[in-house]
Amino acid sequence: MRTRPWEVDDALWQRVEPLIPSVPPGKGPGRPRVADRRVFGAIVYVLRTGAQWKALPRRVCSSSTAHRRFQEWEQAGLFHALWAAGLTEYDQLCGIAWEWRSVDGAMTKAPFGCAATGPNPTDRGKLGVKRSRLTDRSGSPLAIRGASANRHDLKLLIATLDALVVARPEPAATFPQRLCLGRVYDDPEIDDAIADRGSVGHISRGGVPVQPRRAQPGHRSRRWVVEPAPSWINRSRRLLVRWEKQKENYVAFLPLAGAQLLFATIARLSG
Repeated sequence: MRTRPWEVDDALWQRVEPLIPSVPPGKGPGRPRVADRRVFGAIVYVLRTGAQWKALPRRVCSSSTAHRRFQEWEQAGLFHALWAAGLTEYDQLCGIAWEWRSVDGAMTKAPFGCAATGPNPTDRGKLGVKRSRLTDRSGSPLAIRGASANRHDLKLLIATLDALVVARPEPAATFPQRLCLGRVYDDPEIDDAIADRGSVGHISRGGVPVQPRRAQPGHRSRRWVVEPAPSWINRSRRLLVRWEKQKENYVAFLPLAGAQLLFATIARLSG
């Protein structure tokens, strides 16, 4: 039974440690620097439990140290680098399924408002944010973009497609790359934008499903994998509601949550 959820296991730390930005040596007397592993564990604890920074257990590290290091690492690009490392390892293990991708959006509350928030049309106009996500055929997160809740999915789609963490292989006639989209993305400009990016759009239009129904045993819809993605992300309770006042702090948690999902998948497939 795991009784200390802030502790980072050896397998995860071996992936994280090489990506930690170097720090110049201290220039004078003072308290010794808190170990990076402890601080990273504190950040993961906040992400997974949704606890306030000031509610961190003192035996982990001080809240000010954890929050300051979190901002330093966000500015250094640590969390995106960790997400990219997870996608690279996952691709080497079983291959990213680029041939079928899906995009969808989900909205959540943002009680404090501030930057990149807006009235949520599905929540009586209360302030919220929207997360647009791109997944491969197995549901692995390839890109996540955040915006205000009142921003239309059409305007967020292109930004999501262009936010890939790892390079996408060039499409070919023998290796077409399809993109499954809901009816909200039914727009001629979107069709052109998808084609310009070397993808084949599969968009539900006017009662016509994205793909025909089949009665073949074992067949399943290709778009369903993007539907449970918000639930997987929201297991990181810090993302269930946006409490961060600074947009950068909230956005920094997204790649860290994506990396955790990938490493959990890798552990399951490797075991």
